[in-house]
Amino acid sequence: MSSVSLTSAVRQNLLSLQDTASLTATTQGRLATGKKVSSALDNPVNFFTAQSLSNRSSDLGTLLDSISNGVQTIQAANQGLTSIQKLVDSAKSTANQALSTQITTSGTAKTAFAAPGSATTVTLYVNGTSTTASIASTDSIDTAIATLNTAVSSLGAGNAFSKNTAGTNITLNASADIEFASTADQTTLGFTAGTAPAAKYGAASAAGQSGDLTVSGVKERSALATQYNNLLTQIDQLAKDASYNGTNLLTGSSSKLHISFNEKDTSNLDVQGVDVTSSGLSLKSITKDSGGSPDGKGSFLLDADINSTLTKLTGASSTLRSNASTFGSNLSVVQNRQDFTKNLQNVLDTGASKLTDADLNEEAANSQALTTRQSLGVSALSLANQAQQSILQLLR
Repeated sequence: MSSVSLTSAVRQNLLSLQDTASLTATTQGRLATGKKVSSALDNPVNFFTAQSLSNRSSDLGTLLDSISNGVQTIQAANQGLTSIQKLVDSAKSTANQALSTQITTSGTAKTAFAAPGSATTVTLYVNGTSTTASIASTDSIDTAIATLNTAVSSLGAGNAFSKNTAGTNITLNASADIEFASTADQTTLGFTAGTAPAAKYGAASAAGQSGDLTVSGVKERSALATQYNNLLTQIDQLAKDASYNGTNLLTGSSSKLHISFNEKDTSNLDVQGVDVTSSGLSLKSITKDSGGSPDGKGSFLLDADINSTLTKLTGASSTLRSNASTFGSNLSVVQNRQDFTKNLQNVLDTGASKLTDADLNEEAANSQALTTRQSLGVSALSLANQAQQSILQLLR
């Protein structure tokens, strides 16, 4: 078959128009997609390098979710520590209030003192601790009072016994809880026999308190001990509730939060859990017998026990502050890595974009230039065809 014969000038202009059309198609594609490298065919090195950078940025984005959860978990634990510290401060205030609550026993025997028919041993409890006083059949009221004071002063009650203004009846005025082992011990000194089930305070085996005597402070301290125990319960409940997304860092050292900072987990942080429940802080409930042996000397009856509790509360506060400092340091590290990962992700995305993204301003200018170039090419082709058009006129 014969082919169309084109002059050199026409062929040259045709090739120029074809190049312009190809460049126009490329420019329009870049304007439409915003990419100068859309596939490996455009630029293999840039395409695969950008893909690698984008993949790592995506991996870091996934890690950011995990890091964010880690930040919230630590913040939940830190908030729990702050709230538990407030409860410990409240418990300390309760114990101090119990310590400042004065225990007193006061009253005057209804019956005048009379020496017993034979030597009698009177058993008393001073703040739950037993002591005895021997009353002889020949003792006067002054001798009996001196014997009683000797017995109770050794337990810190001082000279609690005296006589009334008439000098006939024994009077008790002590800064302590003083009780009698039996009603016979009460009546021996002229006090009215206590009747069951009258209140027994510090002593577990004491008789019901005599109606002639009034005890104050013991019930109040017992109520404060109950209030203290309620605060310990709140500490336990709060520690169990300080969890985030199923992770609790306040209920035991067995719990641990692992946070990965890179896609290979070669950079990470382990946040160790702590036990800040009441048992973890070495705080024990106050019971009636919490003073030691089961003798009823608990319930904040003894100042020494309250002081011991205050010492433990001070230790608990120190532990909480230390734990809060540790969690705060870990939180600072995690937040710093979170910011770093965000910035690194931005660097990676920017680098990938620079390798593959088109400069839209440049491409828009190219499009305008190619449009002009195409118009000029058409005009040049028209001029190249003028010689053949002259021959056509001759043939007509």
